[in-house]
Amino acid sequence: MALHIDQASVIFPAADRQSPTEALRGIDLTIDSGDFVVALGASGCGKSTLLNLIAGFLQPTTGRILLDGSPVTGPGADRSVVFQKHALMPWLNVVDNVAFGLKLQGVPEAARHKVADRFIDLLGLKDFRTAPVYKLSGGMQQRVGIARALTCDPKVLLMDEPLGALDALTRERAQELILNIWDTTHKAVFFITHSVEEALFMGTKLIVMSPRPGRITDVIDSPLPRERPLDIRDSREFIEIAHRVRDGLRAGHSDE
Repeated sequence: MALHIDQASVIFPAADRQSPTEALRGIDLTIDSGDFVVALGASGCGKSTLLNLIAGFLQPTTGRILLDGSPVTGPGADRSVVFQKHALMPWLNVVDNVAFGLKLQGVPEAARHKVADRFIDLLGLKDFRTAPVYKLSGGMQQRVGIARALTCDPKVLLMDEPLGALDALTRERAQELILNIWDTTHKAVFFITHSVEEALFMGTKLIVMSPRPGRITDVIDSPLPRERPLDIRDSREFIEIAHRVRDGLRAGHSDE
């Protein structure tokens, strides 16, 4: 699997007598199978716009997005999205939420529940399979959202600040869980966060973006091992990369 973003730019048309907004400029990026790519940048730098391009929710003004050589022209089952707000159906229980995408594809109930149960187990939700999702904690609801995204067997898992609303301890546990899922499924992941520490802990490749118009100003291939205990945050390599990322983010602001 290979996803290529080739000189993609996005300009939103003018509204209410304002000038057009250039959200992204000249983005080049390749995401291969097994990559965990994390995007960092200030609010409004175009991280979510870039995710929406990959998801097919938005088309580039110039440039192109290719997945395995074919143009991305709209949403597809080969790309799944996990948002910060999980967007679950509160009237459904856990298994029916997780299997919802397969239901839309016309998969019979028994077959879709069998697939859903695999990811329910993987995300530690087996004891809550038939529970209404509105009764679950925020962290557990986010796990349901991740399970739902995985059930359609996407090539690329897109995650837009999925842990931003969680408390610190739950967030750390969720980071480890996502890394375990990534290691188990070998999916390509594109992950957005505002946290430098979270980016370094989770990513195999970090992209630093400038303020609008968003450009990729640095690409860092992480030297950290694939297996990452929490105390790796205290290592020399981790601290050195954190300095490089922060320097890049500050330099982007100084160019405004």
